[in-house]
Amino acid sequence: MHDHDHEKTSRADYHRSHRARAVAEAERLLAERERLGGRWLGWVAGELYALSPPQYASMVRRELQRLQEGG
Repeated sequence: MHDHDHEKTSRADYHRSHRARAVAEAERLLAERERLGGRWLGWVAGELYALSPPQYASMVRRELQRLQEGG
């Protein structure tokens, strides 16, 4: 097995084990949209920026997009 394959596998494993948490986080962020109104986008950007690792933050960002598109 090449290192590249291993990297791909561990990324998939990471995604699987953290997806539920990422979805919950995205739902929490989206729930604030009504309350914050026009300030929401800036607030969300800050929240996403504060998440770590970056891999997790991008998962949350993707879930947020999916929720906003109603998918």
